Amino acid sequence: MDSMRIDKWLWAARFFKTRALASKACDLGRIHSNGIQAKSAREIHAGDMLQIRNEGGEFQVEVIDLSQMRGPAAVAQTLYRETEASRAARIKLAEERKAMQQYAPLPERRPSKRDRRRIIQFRGGR
Repeated sequence: MDSMRIDKWLWAARFFKTRALASKACDLGRIHSNGIQAKSAREIHAGDMLQIRNEGGEFQVEVIDLSQMRGPAAVAQTLYRETEASRAARIKLAEERKAMQQYAPLPERRPSKRDRRRIIQFRGGR
């Protein structure tokens, strides 16, 4: 196999749960191949550099291998190699999110009816 559709590869490499989600991400401009915004039918080859934005973060990966089938996560991780800069940025962002939880602790209990009314009023409702 010499090349394949980018949406199919993103699905096989487990960046997206379904191929439809991978295709939609391409349509929304969240996938770039070699610096160019990629459409879902774009052909990719081994050695291409991809920039992927999904709910897991931003990834910069090099395509190592192509696979038509979606396999286990351990096999999917052999299809690409993430750059060190990308990995470091994702780890830093995760640490920042974790530190922010320290300053915004979760409430001890659910809001009462009175609290909910105040929240709605504060947000500009009724």
